This record gives sequence, structure tokens and C-alpha cells, in this order.
Amino acid sequence: MAKTSLENLRLGIFVVIGTLLLLLAAYLIGNRQNMFGKTFNITVTFKNASGLQNGNNVRFSGINVGTVNGIEMVNDTTIRVRLIIKDEMRNHIKKNAIATIGSDGLVGSMLINIVPGVGNTRLIKPGDELQSYSKVATQDMMNTLNTTNENAALLTADLLKVSQALTQGEGTLGKLLNDSTMANDFQQTITNLKYTSNHTNTTMTELNKIMESINFEESTAGVLLSDTASAVKMRNVIGNLETSSIEIKKMTQDLNTIIEGVKDGGGAISYLSKDSTLVNQLNRTMQNIEQGSERFNENMEALKHNFLTRGYFRKLEKQQEKSNKKIP
Repeated sequence: MAKTSLENLRLGIFVVIGTLLLLLAAYLIGNRQNMFGKTFNITVTFKNASGLQNGNNVRFSGINVGTVNGIEMVNDTTIRVRLIIKDEMRNHIKKNAIATIGSDGLVGSMLINIVPGVGNTRLIKPGDELQSYSKVATQDMMNTLNTTNENAALLTADLLKVSQALTQGEGTLGKLLNDSTMANDFQQTITNLKYTSNHTNTTMTELNKIMESINFEESTAGVLLSDTASAVKMRNVIGNLETSSIEIKKMTQDLNTIIEGVKDGGGAISYLSKDSTLVNQLNRTMQNIEQGSERFNENMEALKHNFLTRGYFRKLEKQQEKSNKKIP
């Protein structure tokens, strides 16, 4: 009888302890699921649930503030998630808060993080919908990395082909890298181009100085460079001077012939030549004519070297050379 009473006592104690543990577990689970406190409902819309399930935690600034109460697929790109939030958080969560789906550690269950918004705005109310931000899924990241790796492999293969071609001296760059003679010629060409460029710059600077020193409104050079009518007249004057020079030379030759005939022959001219006074006057006249012809030739030579007229004389010389070539 004593043994039976002891067993009943033990059984009663076991039942009481089990009942207490069951009530404690029910309280803890219900408290975790916010079943014994005041709560309010809000919704969040995502494009991808990312493995989210009912009962997952909802955190606000790293603190558990609620749970996921329902997941509803609106369409193929919209998933509406209902959240149960503790009523005490109504004074902290604002309408511009952003909800994201994350994980509890590396291999933990999924959860929803609510990130506080920036700036002042109204507090959230029951039934409101929070803004959402869908992070890039791991699979999408893996696909992107896979594509990047494939592109990197193709790029590496192409670079290897290019480097091999350069090493073997194929193509222009390969020849430049392997042919020392061509490289030296190329370097010499660059040096010559630099030298030519420097001299060209110096020449242009000097020409600019000359052009700046010319008064185009009042100087003769300005008139010749800007007035086409004056340029035509100048060409005509130079042509006339050239013709006059030729005629004067012929006249001088004729006069020399006549004088020689007078010295050797007779007639009225011979008679007149015997007059020493007249002869002296004629000699002085001839000397003056020869001096004038020499000065005229000097003036013509100076005109040939003048920068305003030397182009015309060069043109006449080229025409004369063409004429001489045509004559057999």
C-alpha cells in the first residue's frame, strides 16, 4: 500500500511538472509569435520572396519586432507579405521605412529587416504598406559571376593570341617590336618630324612678324597684296621695263656698230668724226648711255631678287626654258 501511494505521488509530480513545461512552452511560442500582446498588421510587396516562410522574424534596426503572418502571390512578379508588428513599435516605424529580405546568419532562416527612413515623415498606421527593396539573389550573382568568368576567359585567350603574334613578329606592331632596323628608322622619322615641326614653327613665327610689320592700308606691299588692279599694273610695268631693256641693249649695239663704221670709213659721218670736239661729245654721250644701260640692268637684277617681283621673273624664266625646249 505504501508503495502504491509513493508511485501515485511520483506520477502526480511528473504530470504537474509536464503540465507546467507544456504551459511554459506554449507561452514562449505564443509570445514569440506575438499571440499574447497587442499587435497591428502591415503589408510589404516584393518581387521575389527568396525562401521567406510564415513565422519568420521581422526586425527593426536589429531588434525582433514581429513575425511574418502570411505570404500571398498577386502575380508572377508581385508577392504581398503580411506582417504582425508589436503595437509599441507604432511610435518608431515611419512611412518611409524600407523592408528587405535577409537571412539570420550564413545558414539561418530568412527574415525581414525594416530599415528606418531618412527625414521627418508620418508614423506608420495599421494596414499601411511599406516600401521594399529586393536584393540581388545568390543565383543571380552566381550567373553574373559565371558570365564574367567566361568573358574573362575569352579575353585572356585573345590577349594570349595577340601576345604570341607580337612575339613571333606578326603584323605591324610585331615587326616594330622585333625588327631593330625598322624601329631605328621609325625613331629617325619621328626625330625628323620633330625637327621639321620646330623649323616650321620658327618660319611661321618670322612670317607672322613680317606680316605684322606691314601696313596694309598705306604701304606699297599692302596695296599690292590686297589690290588686284595694282598687281596687274605692276606686272605690266615690269613687262614694259623688260622690253625697254632689250630695246636699249639693241640700240646700244647699233650705235657701237655705227661708231666703228665712222672710225673706219668716210662720208659725211667720217667727216664729222674728224671734228675732235664733236667726237668727244659723242664719246661722252655713248658713255652716258652705257652707264645708264648698266644701271638699268642693275635695277632689273634688283627687281628680280625683290620678294614682291621675283615670282614674276621666275615665271618668265620658266616660260623661256619651255620655249627653248620646244626649239629643236
